[in-house]
Amino acid sequence: MKQYLIDEIRPHDYEKIKGYLDQTFGEPGIDGLYWVPVAKTALSEVQKAHTACAPFFVALELAPDCLAGELLVRTHRRVRCDCIHYADERQRNWIVRTMDAIFEKLEIIT
Repeated sequence: MKQYLIDEIRPHDYEKIKGYLDQTFGEPGIDGLYWVPVAKTALSEVQKAHTACAPFFVALELAPDCLAGELLVRTHRRVRCDCIHYADERQRNWIVRTMDAIFEKLEIIT
């Protein structure tokens, strides 16, 4: 799996990140796995056309020492579809900016 990883998270920063993710995206269904809706402006043309598959998400996995963002854009409605694919350049940038913004908002330096 391709991913963007921020590691070496300190224990007190982990708690801040977890609190933010819980409040913003809801309690994780699977331990530490959060579903982040992809901004409509970041969707590919195929994803925009697949309105029946929307909404689209990326997964953020929080562990005690790291936050990993999967670079796969997916839907909960289907397991296989042309609209489920690895992030293109614009989407990768959106994922990285989204994760970095969490750290900036929480004033966490990595």
